[in-house]
Amino acid sequence: MNHTDPDRTERELTEALAALAGGVHAAPDAYRTARGEWLRRERRRRLVLAVLITVVFALATLIGLWVLNEAPSRPGAIFSGLGHDPGTSLP
Repeated sequence: MNHTDPDRTERELTEALAALAGGVHAAPDAYRTARGEWLRRERRRRLVLAVLITVVFALATLIGLWVLNEAPSRPGAIFSGLGHDPGTSLP
């Protein structure tokens, strides 16, 4: 079993990560590009949500109108006024 000094391992790991990070260079306009992309996605999300809400509202309205249109135009047996006299008790 190989026993290494914890300070040595930490130092070597720090040097390796520093060398790796030293080779990374950000583009000069990286923040502006990332922010622009984020704003475009946010606008698109809001637009999709607004369209979805509009479609659901229109669909609910159309279904409601269709249901009201399908109701019978003549009065039914319950509201026809025929049969039971409101002044008398039921048998």
